[in-house]
Amino acid sequence: MRVGLHALGIGDGARPEVIRAVATAAEAQGFARLWCGEHVVLVDAPASRYPYSADGRIAVPADADWLDPLLALSFAAAVTSRIELATGVLLLPEHNPVVVAKQAATLDVLSAGRFSLGVGAGWSAEEFAALGVPFSGRGRRTDEYLAAMRTLWSEEPASFEGEFTRFEAIRVNPKPLRGGRLPVLAGGNSDTALRRAATVADGWYGFNVRAADVPGRVAVLVEECARAGRRLDELTVAVALSDGTPEQLPELAAAGVTELVVVDAPPAALGEVAAWVAGLARTWIREAN
Repeated sequence: MRVGLHALGIGDGARPEVIRAVATAAEAQGFARLWCGEHVVLVDAPASRYPYSADGRIAVPADADWLDPLLALSFAAAVTSRIELATGVLLLPEHNPVVVAKQAATLDVLSAGRFSLGVGAGWSAEEFAALGVPFSGRGRRTDEYLAAMRTLWSEEPASFEGEFTRFEAIRVNPKPLRGGRLPVLAGGNSDTALRRAATVADGWYGFNVRAADVPGRVAVLVEECARAGRRLDELTVAVALSDGTPEQLPELAAAGVTELVVVDAPPAALGEVAAWVAGLARTWIREAN
């Protein structure tokens, strides 16, 4: 099983010297991928329920530094050469899909084909309101934007007409390096997210999932794949656990998980970063292999 690291872009993980240290150490220690999430906007007292914690509250303080994930991963790409990169996740319906298609393909080119685009539909009504994007219909908007971006990545010139976006005979370059196709991972733990992963994406990123719940979630993904005429082994199945131990990795692998994503915050002291990454590698990568 591959092991990824979700540690960049927030708080101390937003400092450039820490990003450099984490990225280079993670590559040296054998982590498969660096993940970086997104929120454009946080508010002090959200009414929206955070879906990835028992109490419905996000653990990140509203005043914390939170980098744009595509820019943060571009920085990480520049200081590494082998480790893969992924957004975990970019909130796609909050963005213009033509711009995201351009940015994602640019990062793929600059990283020599190491980038995968993890996307989610979002959960914060306050964030959508601040960006002037309707909260209602965000799932349909996500699916349509993905279709539009795949058109831009693969066709030249490209035309698309949908409910939320349309363009005619435009050229958006560069193209992704892998035959005009960029791997897309659908984030979220709901049945809807799993359906999106099986039907319009190349994989699933489950975030803050209880280890005991993983087999059940993967079973739903298998069912959705069957309905879509696909097999589970065609997809990346990446999971970040809210609990669990390294000893449970064989069970997770048997359930169909292909990548375990370790979520942690790097130390504030730059001199401690390498040892921190090495400790995570000893704990998780040794058991995964």
